[in-house]
Amino acid sequence: MKIAIVKNNTEESTNVARKLREMLAKENIEITTSQPNIIISVGGDGTLLSAFHRYAHLLDKVRFIGVHTGHLGFYTDWRQYNLEELVDSLVNDNGEYIQYPLLDIEIIYKNKQKNKHFLALNESIVKFTDGTLVGDVYIKEEYFERFRGDGLCISTPTGSTGYNKSIGGAVLHPRLEALQLTEIASLNNRIFRTLSSPMVIAPDEWIKIEPIDTSCFTLTIDQLASSETDVDYIKFQIAKERIRFAQYQHTHFWDRVEDAFLGAKFNNEN
Repeated sequence: MKIAIVKNNTEESTNVARKLREMLAKENIEITTSQPNIIISVGGDGTLLSAFHRYAHLLDKVRFIGVHTGHLGFYTDWRQYNLEELVDSLVNDNGEYIQYPLLDIEIIYKNKQKNKHFLALNESIVKFTDGTLVGDVYIKEEYFERFRGDGLCISTPTGSTGYNKSIGGAVLHPRLEALQLTEIASLNNRIFRTLSSPMVIAPDEWIKIEPIDTSCFTLTIDQLASSETDVDYIKFQIAKERIRFAQYQHTHFWDRVEDAFLGAKFNNEN
């Protein structure tokens, strides 16, 4: 077994990562940055997103584990106080995993520039750089609406609890292989009209956005941002690839939601 450790720069994460390396070394488990079998993220969800993008080219060969040192983590099942259990699970690893869908993003350009392709774990957001985004929205090649507003967010089920939720999107269970399209401050009046509601798209369908003004707009892929010009359209669909998490200790999704947004268990104890 080969393990890669990705951490953020906080003192707590640095200490946890050092302790984890020492414990793994005692078990003769190799730590590497090249061709790992398991990737351990030490930090929060942002750190795990960074690890995902760093090793996205190895998704069919790797599993992820999140060690949580921040305030909130949807992808992190372990804490520094149960590192011994984690190392014991790695020693007795049997290859089990749970997998979640990803978002496939393809940018098609007008000027025959080479098209771009990305994967996102959480979401992708389209925003005009300066002013209102105006774009035609297609669902599986069928014209749906002309959107005017601050932007559009396309999220995965696991990403539905992030930015998507903050702008009024629904929370989807990650076993639902569906995309969600959520508007950001849409412009609606007697002249301009959009659906003004989140849309859940079936796994065999896709979303296509054709920006009307292609001078410059921003496309985010998780925490990464790219300025784009001369774009014909952007296509979003469920990716063929999946992200896999080692299933040693995996918190039930709705327990995560309850703990993150309601804090019911904590409040009941106090």
